[in-house]
Amino acid sequence: MTLNLKAKIYTDENAAREHLERIQWPEGPICPHCGAINEATLLAGKSTRPGLWKCRPCQKPFSVTVGTVFERSKISLTKWLLATELLTSSKKGISSHQLHRMLNVTYKTAWFMSHRIREAFIPEANEGPLGGEGQVVEADETEISKSIKSRSRGRKSNLKFVSLIERGGKVRSRKITGANHPISMDINAALYANVDPASILHTDGAKHYKYTKFNLTHESVDHNKQFARPGKLAPMIHCNSAEGYFSIFKRGLVGTYQHMSEQHLSRYLAEFDFRMNNRAKLGVTDDMRAVKALEGIKGKRLTYRRTNAG
Repeated sequence: MTLNLKAKIYTDENAAREHLERIQWPEGPICPHCGAINEATLLAGKSTRPGLWKCRPCQKPFSVTVGTVFERSKISLTKWLLATELLTSSKKGISSHQLHRMLNVTYKTAWFMSHRIREAFIPEANEGPLGGEGQVVEADETEISKSIKSRSRGRKSNLKFVSLIERGGKVRSRKITGANHPISMDINAALYANVDPASILHTDGAKHYKYTKFNLTHESVDHNKQFARPGKLAPMIHCNSAEGYFSIFKRGLVGTYQHMSEQHLSRYLAEFDFRMNNRAKLGVTDDMRAVKALEGIKGKRLTYRRTNAG
């Protein structure tokens, strides 16, 4: 579906606000102060800003952006919605410089907007585990190295992360550091927190998967000899889904972002995970993906100071 830049939600502030209210309040306005649902009155005084409600039980005013990543922003909602659409529909991401030019805001503002939207991509902590009985979950790790054109190739400071991918399903990526402990400890923690113990784990021949303390049925393939081989519990043992995901991520890094600092890596991982988990192959269109992102803005207040602090 082609992005319609002339859609009313991108040009009219009232339409943008009503669109966000329909997504955030499907059963009526929800007070962010006391949690009352559909117990608020829309204020309509001449000096009252549009979209301001007053909760009858607690008597406190609020709008649809209170308690979200958009709270206290001076940027128009039309630009917020357009930035969200652009970031969710661009397979390899969209740079802050590009947003700065398209939205007619400063680069600093575009950068902050991007990180706020990435914060909305972070999934809720109560999401269920990946995999399940008889399902394959691939696990693989990679690292982000500095350009060999201008920097040394020492690997000690490279950023590293592990991705856990359901075969044909969703992905979750986690930063791994190996700081003051073996990388296997980070990988074990990621597996324990995110994978159903009834799943079948497919990995490459890396040693840190052989000594995992998490009790998973484990099959591996030695990449020094082959990329895939027949399995006993699954037709083929491979990590091709993870390799494909890394390919998209690194193309986004090289072609769009060029640099990712360690303090923001988790948000970039959340961005690429979100698009992968809501891809067209799973029946999600660009518009549906943008709506899912806007559903995730609630309860994720992010200040500029905290963004800079990582």
